Amino acid sequence: MLKLIALVAALSAALPATVFAQDAGQLRVGMSGGYFPFTFVRQDKLQGFEVDVMNAVGEQAGLDISFETMSFSGLIGALESDRIDTIANQITITPEREVKFAFTQPYVYDGAQVVVKAGEEDKIKGPEDLKGKTVAVNLGSNFEELLNDLPYAEQINVKTYESNIALDTSLGRVDAFVMDRVSSVQLIAKSPLPLALAGKPFDEIHNALPFRNDDEGRAMRDKVDTALSTLRENGTLAEISAKWFGSDITVAE
Repeated sequence: MLKLIALVAALSAALPATVFAQDAGQLRVGMSGGYFPFTFVRQDKLQGFEVDVMNAVGEQAGLDISFETMSFSGLIGALESDRIDTIANQITITPEREVKFAFTQPYVYDGAQVVVKAGEEDKIKGPEDLKGKTVAVNLGSNFEELLNDLPYAEQINVKTYESNIALDTSLGRVDAFVMDRVSSVQLIAKSPLPLALAGKPFDEIHNALPFRNDDEGRAMRDKVDTALSTLRENGTLAEISAKWFGSDITVAE
């Protein structure tokens, strides 16, 4: 009997912690808590579209969801180092990320949007007018990559901020900022500053949940993906989207 106990203890020590977390039906979800209305803190409560979606996924898949908040720029590193199991913070699918991570199906369809101070939208009508301008983006976000990939990227002075709230208040020091269109509309409605959309979205974005690209990560990805499919079919994703945005951002136009 003692030998059996010792063997079980040895095997337990040898197995990665994520195996037990997943066997126990737990899912550690990383998010910034500073990206209104997707994930934000109000009155000491973490809330937003992403929180509601992940709680619905947990209920559908029988998973115990725990949220870990940290700076947006640290989320990818936390996933790679096994401190979290996935990221729910509007992570855009890119070819580079698909090489490293196993993604679920997209659950948000959006586009990159330029935002300016009200009255400046006639001067800056889209990304081509950002040449010679100082532009703010979220640190480590896909929008930083989009600007860097533009053929005239060297003519744009990019500044990075940790949250879209910081982007909002940065417009006294920059000419524009770039973020997803859905968040832009919501932020403009609540901002104390007079802001405006500058032109139409200039890049289509598909956001999904990334998992580590190993056996355990792909298995959990499949479980979450199945839950997302059910939530899409039974209308839950659309209901959550309507609650936060007044429209369905979970389907392609």
